[in-house]
Amino acid sequence: MHLSPAHDAHPHDPREEQFVLAAELLALLGDRTRLVLLHALARSEADVTTLTELSGARRPAVSQHLARLRTSGLVTTRKEGRRVVYSLADGHLRRVVDEALSLADHRLTGRPPHG
Repeated sequence: MHLSPAHDAHPHDPREEQFVLAAELLALLGDRTRLVLLHALARSEADVTTLTELSGARRPAVSQHLARLRTSGLVTTRKEGRRVVYSLADGHLRRVVDEALSLADHRLTGRPPHG
């Protein structure tokens, strides 16, 4: 597999704890439902009902995935009355999700990645 060099690669040599944390974060992204949820949240904030419809997963599973993403610090919540609204914690995650999906598209279609 050929990967082109990242234009904004990490500026210094990562330490062991960075590799460990990065591996943990990538493992969280390794679940299809969590990746779908993060992709949806990269587009706009949403509640559990909306995310359940978008993901095609059952509501209890979506709630469990969102709880895991929240405890890991990848998503944040705010209350709107009785409704809990989820959003991505930061823009870096949006780029990681977009790049993972772009890489998948490249592998599936043979087209070069965008960017």
